[in-house]
Amino acid sequence: MTHPLVLGLGGTVDYEIVWDAGVLERLAREHAVTGEEIAAELRARRPIRTERDLLVSVLAFLGSGAGGERFVESSAAVLDFAAHFETVVTLGGTGVRAGLAMAGLGIPSTQHLVSIDDNVRRLLPPEIDWICSAEHDSLDPHLIVQFPAGARVRVGDADGDAEIVAQHPNRLIYSNDPPNRELRLSRDLGDALRGASLFLVSGFNSMQDEGELDARLDELVVALDRLPAEALVLYEDAGFHVPAMSSRVRSRLAGRAAVHGMNEDELQDYLGRPIDLLDAAKVALALDDVRSAVVAPVVLVHTKYWAAAVGPEASRFADALDGGVTMAATRFRLGDGITPERYAATQQLERHARGAEFARAFAALPPSRAGEERVAVPAFHLAVENPTTIGLGDTFVGGVIAALAR
Repeated sequence: MTHPLVLGLGGTVDYEIVWDAGVLERLAREHAVTGEEIAAELRARRPIRTERDLLVSVLAFLGSGAGGERFVESSAAVLDFAAHFETVVTLGGTGVRAGLAMAGLGIPSTQHLVSIDDNVRRLLPPEIDWICSAEHDSLDPHLIVQFPAGARVRVGDADGDAEIVAQHPNRLIYSNDPPNRELRLSRDLGDALRGASLFLVSGFNSMQDEGELDARLDELVVALDRLPAEALVLYEDAGFHVPAMSSRVRSRLAGRAAVHGMNEDELQDYLGRPIDLLDAAKVALALDDVRSAVVAPVVLVHTKYWAAAVGPEASRFADALDGGVTMAATRFRLGDGITPERYAATQQLERHARGAEFARAFAALPPSRAGEERVAVPAFHLAVENPTTIGLGDTFVGGVIAALAR
């Protein structure tokens, strides 16, 4: 059977490594990685072909405190790197993680998958139904690296050892995943959408061939025509492995989605500049600047301090924003295994003070366009020794959809 909440378009099997600075320091010594090389990496964005390339990328992200998603040209590099660490197998992909969070609150969904294996069958809970375009089982794991705030790794340098310190907790994703790169659509998608009340679109960021992308977008547009007129389409952005492909997706989905969601990294990628996330006026200006690049009338942004929406009738998403930050905070605190009790306990926690100041200031700003509204909710103030940083954006989306469903 299928459910009214259809989430897609691709899921993954994730190898989550347990953070171990000692292993990274050993690998840095073995590969003779230098501080100068790490400092240059994020600017250069060099291809990742070997275990050494992957190591340099991880250390560069660590030093910046930023999260990211990168394509690895060789799956062997992912497996070789992961083999040095303790590893936990989980399920990923925006739709799947959103659905897992919703399932914890007893809210069912239908997943559109592009690959399947025994890990997926074993780890999907009974609340999640699925359709899949794959004709046979396959396994192409994604490497997930999470680091806590204050994580430190020492590496060699021309003047002696240099210490890399993470200013913020974050997560990194490395993958070489042919099924998600092709993102073939199931023949059953149109039938699933015929009775849907909400459809989450995500996953195009993994595609790399323009011809395949155009073909897939053609197929998706046909499937979207099966949706009831009142159904809500939510497009969740992501870090594109080939950045130029983003504009092709957005041009085809323009006018098809009601909400375009993104995180703080994706917002700043669109802008091409960093912004002060606690300056309401600057954020409002930034959102105005990206309006020409988005696919929907309502733009929804989620950050570590707040979540906000801007656009016509944006205030109707206030409860959904609050559901998103609550769900994400529950995962940040407690990891997998969201339950109604854990969710309710998060709701009682203190909010981020500066996030609350931002939310008040942002909502009070005059609209820049006629008929436009601004709304924001603060995130929670969380002091967690070993937080879960992977899947927070996906879990936020699950909280948004759960609130909308309720």
